[in-house]
Amino acid sequence: MIAPTVSPEQAGMSAAALARIERHLQTRYLDSGRFPGAQLLVYRRGGIVHHSVRGFADMERKAPVKPDTIFRIYSMTKPITSVALMMLVEEGKVALDEPVHKYISAWSNLGVYQAGLAPLFLTRPAARPMQIVDLLRHTSGLTYGFQNRTNVDAAYRAQKIGEIEKAGTMSTMVADLAKIPLEFSPGDAWNYSVATDVVGYLVETISGQPFEQFLQQRIFDPLGMADTGFHVPAEKAHRFAACYAADGKGGMTLQDDPTTSSFLSPPSFISGGGGLCSTATDYLAFCRALLNGGALGDTRLLSPKTIALMTANHLPGGRDLTEMSKSLFSEASYAGVGFGLGFSVTMDPAKTLIPGSAGEYAWGGAASTAFWIDPREELITIFMTQLLPSSAYPVRRELRTMVYSALTESNN
Repeated sequence: MIAPTVSPEQAGMSAAALARIERHLQTRYLDSGRFPGAQLLVYRRGGIVHHSVRGFADMERKAPVKPDTIFRIYSMTKPITSVALMMLVEEGKVALDEPVHKYISAWSNLGVYQAGLAPLFLTRPAARPMQIVDLLRHTSGLTYGFQNRTNVDAAYRAQKIGEIEKAGTMSTMVADLAKIPLEFSPGDAWNYSVATDVVGYLVETISGQPFEQFLQQRIFDPLGMADTGFHVPAEKAHRFAACYAADGKGGMTLQDDPTTSSFLSPPSFISGGGGLCSTATDYLAFCRALLNGGALGDTRLLSPKTIALMTANHLPGGRDLTEMSKSLFSEASYAGVGFGLGFSVTMDPAKTLIPGSAGEYAWGGAASTAFWIDPREELITIFMTQLLPSSAYPVRRELRTMVYSALTESNN
């Protein structure tokens, strides 16, 4: 499953322009002390055209970033979890328009917030039941506590639902969510949320198999993703990166020491929304399978038609995030961008004010990791670093601009 390496010129890209990206990362982010280190992987027309590692994976121990460095990918877990559920959809075990309460009976009468503080909420009935599709496209009415926007997300924080440092189990999360109202009626708005953690719970419930085991047997092992999992085993701990937090002054502080991290042991909460660690090359295997219409080598995860369905805009009325979002945070920009079944989807590149293609899909993680796939240009870009929060710097926008600027031939 290892991707071949080709020269930029063979793949219609400029080596000089790719080198310019490296100078930009070095000068703006590494020399300035904004990022500890970085890894950039660009794949086009069937081969890796650029793969660079720079800076430190662990600044305290002066350990450099290497090609096999293991990173916390946080919300880049979400596309993998979404693919897992769609595998069950293909098998006829679940349908996108089914109500979620079919599988979580305690959610049968979830109300919509009107007023009050936990636990004395005043609610109204939802206009319609939450459907499976609402979880995948973040129109469920669920939220994240870190949004700091309403009394509902305050209740999430009180119960430690959706925290970076996970608590409880998938089952306790689902039980706790049964006691908290929705932010809005399902389908009425878009709000980044713990919905994909719920998707992971559904994969386990519907498949009858532990969620982490399902991913291992059905996705990671077949694709050769040997370094992807919900914890970093002892024999690989020396490859695990430290995680840092932006200090608001252009510097950073250590947030998670790789020698004492909770990621060094199996978690009680298996987070389909943000629990995985991985490498750039492992994640490339997953992205290649998506770009190839659901298959890599002899392994087929999904059919091309299912991939096409997942990467279409599913926001009601064909709207974009500027028209639908109530969220104070997203791993994607809003203008010209819709949302599919697990990914943001570019609808109108002109509205984004960034070079790109209609149909390009993407997501990122809380520690500033990111990826995007452009089927039209046969392009995958994966960026790895470890800095919280992902909104600290506009590195994703800069990378999109500069990677597309490196194209010398377009498939359009």
